[in-house]
Amino acid sequence: MLNRLSLVKVCLPLIVLAKALSINFPASAQIIQTNPQQLIRTNPQTPDSPQERIRQQQEQQNQQTQERMNETWLRQNLQQPQLLQPQQTIQQQEFTRQRQEMFRQQQFRLQQEETRLQQQDFSQQQQLRIQQQQLRQDQQIRQQQQFRLQDQIRQQQFRQPNNL
Repeated sequence: MLNRLSLVKVCLPLIVLAKALSINFPASAQIIQTNPQQLIRTNPQTPDSPQERIRQQQEQQNQQTQERMNETWLRQNLQQPQLLQPQQTIQQQEFTRQRQEMFRQQQFRLQQEETRLQQQDFSQQQQLRIQQQQLRQDQQIRQQQQFRLQDQIRQQQFRQPNNL
């Protein structure tokens, strides 16, 4: 309890100071140049460029999120400094249970995906075997046809008188 209170006493002024500095001195981190042509050459992201506007929006969103997190932390630690130990234990157990359930679901999905990939592999191998078998049958049929054709040619040559 004493540690939390002292931590809040130390952190709160720092947060207030950081916020005050960021509000009072927003341009302190920027280099101001008098020649706009030089500014364009040295900094391709001008204040009017879409990339710069997006970056600024992201920074602003990040800062707002950080402020909300700080405010939430301060609110929880200042308003509920005497959170009962059993309640903390119950919350931790629930969090752990949810994490374990999420992990089990993730494992189940991975197993399903692995099974699907194995089935797909098996199907591809089976299809390849069928194609190879059809190819062998086609080769046998061609060989038989070729043999018959050669046999017919021999028989015709045998029947025809020699043209010598």
